[in-house]
Amino acid sequence: MAFAFDEMLGHDEQVRGTYTALNTWLREQSPDLLEQRCQEAELLFRRIGITFAVYGEADSTERLIPFDVIPRILSSAEWDILRRGLEQRVRAINLYLNDIYGRRDILRAGVLPEEMVFQNPLFRPEMNGQRVPHDVYVHIAGIDIVRVDEKTFYVLEDNARTPSGVSYMLENREIMLRLFPDLFSRYRVAPVEKYPDELLATLQSVAPATASAEPTVVLLTPGIYNSAYFEHSFLADKLGIELVEGRDLVVKNGVVHMRTTEGLKRVDVIYRRVDDEFLDPLAFRPDTELGVPGLMAAYLAGQVTLANAVGTGVADDKAIYSYMPEIVQFYLGEEPILNNVPTWRCREPSHLSHVLDRLPELVVKVVNGSGGYGMLVGPAASKAEIAEFRARIKASPKNYIAQPTLSLSTCPTFVDRGVAPRHIDLRPFVLTGRDRIRIAPGGLTRVALQNGSLVVNSSQGGGTKDTWVLDR
Repeated sequence: MAFAFDEMLGHDEQVRGTYTALNTWLREQSPDLLEQRCQEAELLFRRIGITFAVYGEADSTERLIPFDVIPRILSSAEWDILRRGLEQRVRAINLYLNDIYGRRDILRAGVLPEEMVFQNPLFRPEMNGQRVPHDVYVHIAGIDIVRVDEKTFYVLEDNARTPSGVSYMLENREIMLRLFPDLFSRYRVAPVEKYPDELLATLQSVAPATASAEPTVVLLTPGIYNSAYFEHSFLADKLGIELVEGRDLVVKNGVVHMRTTEGLKRVDVIYRRVDDEFLDPLAFRPDTELGVPGLMAAYLAGQVTLANAVGTGVADDKAIYSYMPEIVQFYLGEEPILNNVPTWRCREPSHLSHVLDRLPELVVKVVNGSGGYGMLVGPAASKAEIAEFRARIKASPKNYIAQPTLSLSTCPTFVDRGVAPRHIDLRPFVLTGRDRIRIAPGGLTRVALQNGSLVVNSSQGGGTKDTWVLDR
């Protein structure tokens, strides 16, 4: 793997301008003080209750995501490129989803193979020919971005279903403001605290035409056993809306209502953190206890908005991802501002042959995978792991894509009572409403805490950092 670009030191070991004040500040801090601040941060996170669970673990106790006290910094010019690229990409994704469930011009033009859409398990035929309120499918997107040099950013994947992590973005900033006011005084950092207000404004803006002047918004959670339940509760509280489970909602006369102590109250917008197949036992899985009977009928009748819309998974499939440059060009007539990682689709014989020949050099991912699961990092894998993956790919090539092993940028990180570079990525959160696109400056920086590791996912031992975008 190539030498990694360091966000603070660049390629030439010269401190980059955005990090000058941070570098000076780090030299002034003793390891004991930084260690003390780390312990204070952990205590604060525990008091707040900001935890997550990992499915399938024998020990199912809630865990903290490790937090690193050294921020990741982006200049306003760098952020401007990312912001424009994110807006472009999410606009294209929404146009693509409207087309796939509507006229299907992109399929008729031969840009995408039909089977890649129609045989996708996340494609929802129930949405065929249906208009979603204000033509917005993806109201909340989490776009994962990595950097390989001073000027080059890549989109690693698009999360268009129920992206998580924004609570950590907000709490990381709160913790940093408490613990390091002196460091903040050396920078002008763009605020992220308005995100809950922006999210609520976005959700209210996409209420159906039948809604009242002040739409009622709720957050639908699978319940306390979901790994992201803390975030669901946190966001409902920040937005000032009700956190509900399926049993709290009922469809009456084709309209969704919430049960309250004062009787039924109409619901206009549901920010749902429940996957498609569990939303409605009458439309999808009949054995689900998480959903609301009749919800899909009310949705298709235009009586309620679901954010994100049903069927968005056909846009964040990793095989579809490989076509995003063509999708941007087809719908917007523009060259993508943000690069895609070169991707080989194992469903194609020539790509499959290339991947099998170079398996020890590549990163292989399950098409519908998430959270860092079902992934092979060739250069870090054993011969046995590579052999196992080779067999899996041969058995079901359409389920896999492969990419070169990118040299993710590194950022100074406090580990083992010292400062050392660790690989990072970035998940900005893009909000699309009826009126405009809103993006909180920065997003969630995730960090691979193990030396040399490229896996930043919290479920795989990664941590998080505060992300500072500098005001002009």
